[in-house]
Order: sequence, then structure tokens, then C-alpha cells
Amino acid sequence: MRVGKVRRKTKETAVEVRINLDGSGRTRVNTKIKFLDHLLASFAKHGCFDLELRARGDFEHHIAEDSMIALGEAIERALGKKAGIQRMGDAVVPMDDALVLAAVDLSGRAYPDIEAKFTKRKLDDLSSDMVVHLLETLATNGRFNLHVQVLRGKNDHHKAEAVFKALGVALARAMSKAPRRRSVPSTKGVL
Repeated sequence: MRVGKVRRKTKETAVEVRINLDGSGRTRVNTKIKFLDHLLASFAKHGCFDLELRARGDFEHHIAEDSMIALGEAIERALGKKAGIQRMGDAVVPMDDALVLAAVDLSGRAYPDIEAKFTKRKLDDLSSDMVVHLLETLATNGRFNLHVQVLRGKNDHHKAEAVFKALGVALARAMSKAPRRRSVPSTKGVL
């Protein structure tokens, strides 16, 4: 089983993450930010990851950011040497009025490029400007390329949720085993 665990404790936050990349989509997420919990549950459900994440801290920004730092590190740990994986994955996910493209390369190099705009200042109890920052933080700490484009949408809730669903599907595809591949998927021999 590919499982990653991270405990992150700072003067501002305490975060514990456990992710099983070969799970069934079970979640126990509690950040005290309900909309972030919802987004992470959607990510795990559609990626078929078992995710446990508990976070507490002083401010929304610190809690959300440190949660994504720890999640990125846990994903990287769970992947290990990455031998036999597809490495790249993508997804186009509709959610009512919203349509989102997400593409991932588990290259070992962080490169986030996120195009997502929201009209509201808040998405329930999460600042809308945090969505892009959280995705950038996840990709940076997970050491992968992440491209996300919100292709269309009117409802900000739908756009944000479709982003996290697409991320889960794209990551699951990139992490999946390639039946004929035994080595690391790189001409360099390492990722």
C-alpha cells in the first residue's frame, strides 16, 4: 500500500495527514474550515484516496496553507520512488455550469499554473482567493506539475468543487500503475 503520513507543528498550527493512494475514497477531514473540508473530501472521493486530515490553528490562512503543505508532503512520501506509475494524468470534469481541466505530471519538479477566477470574496467560510494559493502550495510541496483551468462556470461553489474533483481524478490517473512499466517513467532514470 502506498501510504504517506505527515505531522506538521508550527507556532501557528498543528496538522496531521494520512493518505492512502490505493484507498476507496474514505475521508475523515476536520480543519474547522467547512468549505475546505468539503473540497478535500471531494478530492479524495473522486481520486479514490483514503484521507485523514486534522488541523487546528490560529487563522484560516495558516490552517488552510499548512494543511496543503502537509498533504503535498504526504502524497510525495506515499509515491516513494514512483516506479511503474503512469506519471502523467489529466481530467476534464463538469459540475453543472462549471467545466474544469486539470493536468498533472509527477515529475519531482514543482510547477503550478492555475487559472481560476471567482466573483465572490468568500466561498462559504473560505476566502475565494485561497483556492489558487492552496493548489499552488499542494503542487509545490508534492513536487509535481499542476495545470488547472476553469474553462467555464457561473457558480463559484461549483467551479471550486469541480477543480478539486478534477485534481483528484488527474492525480489518481498519474499515480496509477502502468501494467507494462516496471521502472521509473523517465529517460533520466529518476524522478
